[in-house]
Amino acid sequence: MVLEKYKQKRNFQSTPEPSGDVTVAAERAKKARPEQGLFFCVQKHLASQLHYDFRLEHKGVLLSWAVPKGPSLDPKTKRLAMHVEDHPIEYGTFEGVIPSGYGAGIVMLWDQGTWTPQAEDVDAALKKGDLKFTLDGYKLKGSWVLVRTGGRYGSGDARSWLLIKHRDDWAGEVDITEFAPRSVKSDGDFEDILAADKPDVWQSNRPAQGGEAGAMLAKIIERAAALKADRSRSTGIVGPASEASRQARRAPAPKARKARGGGAPRALKKEVAQPKPSGGSKKKPTAPKKTAAKRRTT
Repeated sequence: MVLEKYKQKRNFQSTPEPSGDVTVAAERAKKARPEQGLFFCVQKHLASQLHYDFRLEHKGVLLSWAVPKGPSLDPKTKRLAMHVEDHPIEYGTFEGVIPSGYGAGIVMLWDQGTWTPQAEDVDAALKKGDLKFTLDGYKLKGSWVLVRTGGRYGSGDARSWLLIKHRDDWAGEVDITEFAPRSVKSDGDFEDILAADKPDVWQSNRPAQGGEAGAMLAKIIERAAALKADRSRSTGIVGPASEASRQARRAPAPKARKARGGGAPRALKKEVAQPKPSGGSKKKPTAPKKTAAKRRTT
């Protein structure tokens, strides 16, 4: 059954995540034209651990891999990518707070765009464990490959893959996760997303407790609370921000690791801090359509 594992893991009475419409999936699968580009996204997810969810549209759903350290533009760096359950196409534009249950944490839409498979038969490439493709997103572009490290596709021992950047004009040693850390949907960071919701939602039961992720979340909650408090005081009034808000903005963002220096891709050097899709007048990539049953996430 389509999206069966996805639905089994979630209580849609308590999460703002889309439940997924199998009819929408079937209709989108019929209309898909892989040679013209399919939807892809990367969602930065602070849960029990910070990771990046890499998603490719295929047959009306989003094939999904969790990438603990995020994508790398350096062809020498092979990123572990754990294959997880398919997600509904509506999930592709989700950004917000999951207050409890499976995946509790903050989700940021870190990148989105289109992907084009380099193989005629995607299912055969997945079964073989060697899926080559081209990305055209705001941050990730050029040629990539997902390589399975063992087991048969769909089996329990076949979850481990590697996400690797091929050598081209969009390859380089710059750490793209540090170079462009913010949302392509709201241009905000985790604290902005949380401040738009409820910064006190995890004071008693945080999804990340202890360790690096717990420390990161504690700082984000503090900043979000300061931002929201300032907004509450200044609703409808244009004036200077409060000292708490200024301090929250000035404080350096928590980093999970040190950024790699130098080596920016040749093509990326021509871009601004948040790279825009190449092609000048090219239209913005088509996002998944919203359904009437979908909840508001922002």
